[in-house]
Amino acid sequence: MLSAFVSAFRTPDLRRKILFTLGLIALYRLGAALPSPGVDYRAVQDCVQLVSGGENAGIYQLINLFSGGALLQLSVFAIGIMPYITASIIIQLLTVVIPRFEELRKEGQAGQTKMTQYTRYLSIALAVLQATGLVALAARGQLLQGCQQDILADTSIFGMVIIVLVMTAGAALVMWFGEQITERGVGNGMSLLIFAGIAARIPLDGKQILDTRGGMVFSLVCVGVLAIIIAVIFVEQGQRRIPVQYAKRVVGRKMYGGSSTYLPLKVNQAGVIPVIFASSLLYLPNLIAQLTGSSTATEPSWWQEIIQKYLVNPSNPVYIAIYFGLIVFFTYFYVAITFNPEERADEMKKFGGFIPGYRPGKPTADYLNYVLSRITLPGSLYLGAVAVLPNVFLDMGNSGAVANMPFGGTAVLIMVSVGLDTVKQIESQLMNRNYEGFLK
Repeated sequence: MLSAFVSAFRTPDLRRKILFTLGLIALYRLGAALPSPGVDYRAVQDCVQLVSGGENAGIYQLINLFSGGALLQLSVFAIGIMPYITASIIIQLLTVVIPRFEELRKEGQAGQTKMTQYTRYLSIALAVLQATGLVALAARGQLLQGCQQDILADTSIFGMVIIVLVMTAGAALVMWFGEQITERGVGNGMSLLIFAGIAARIPLDGKQILDTRGGMVFSLVCVGVLAIIIAVIFVEQGQRRIPVQYAKRVVGRKMYGGSSTYLPLKVNQAGVIPVIFASSLLYLPNLIAQLTGSSTATEPSWWQEIIQKYLVNPSNPVYIAIYFGLIVFFTYFYVAITFNPEERADEMKKFGGFIPGYRPGKPTADYLNYVLSRITLPGSLYLGAVAVLPNVFLDMGNSGAVANMPFGGTAVLIMVSVGLDTVKQIESQLMNRNYEGFLK
């Protein structure tokens, strides 16, 4: 892996892409540390320190994970990349429901450009909604519960509108950063921004574990993280290779085909999307309860009591069971809408390909569906186990430091997946350049 980076820096155009990517990531981290206008920075820092060790640490670490600590600090990039990710998932799901989106997906580059435009519009709308909800919670003192300080210096309508506009503009700028990295840099821009946000918090959280729990616990956490990384790499690289044989065909005076290849089906076909889905869905009831609850009410309603009892504390067994079940469900759901066995079977039939022992067409599609349903089960169980592992440690140790999210399963899963994908892209670009030099 290190040799690939060394070779990439020796190649001028690849070096420019890597430096361009690092430059935009540095700007992203700068914006994540820059407070929004009208926010009392010192009060926010004091409240974040107070909340990070409290009983609600788990849920706040969860919602703060993808922004790299910017969300609870109400910085310019507090909304981060989540509106774009949510919009992308929604548009992808709507392709199954709306025929127009399905037609655009089949039109190639022109249709993809149109879908990207729709995703941007939806991202801005979601950013406005999320920024409004975030500022409303901060103004009511419900964002950082347990903190008595006023984190907003200006609570007038004009002041809060300015904060919402700044956060929305920050989300649009982050979206532009991600697209520029994807087009002109190396790797997937959105994934790399999430990777940078998680990696930036690791030294601080590692120091917190070392100071509060001692060197023994810190060493055990490091060994546990290393074991999780090894397991994640092993499963992420695992795939079921289905042999595909292409028949010979004559085009003009040349003969094509007659080759053997394989169709790779990954064990974790859905990636980290089910974890993001489940995390967002579990946080939604708590957010609704906070927004609809009255700050002057003496007692919460019955449904708010249920949410506070079962859906707020990540160490609660009911929370862990629901979280695990949602991850398994969304894994099957996402794989079903992103991988269509009928389309793959038709593509193989069109180009003269077939799976040995199965006739082209419906028998091939049925076989692919059978294999996919069997291979998705261990993938979903793996995702659920890795994601709920920090919650189990939190229940056993009763300490938020032991289950700090950057050292937890979700963060490790994202970082390893993004790292492997980026290294593969660098190696593929190096291989293309080596072949070009050989042909010259």
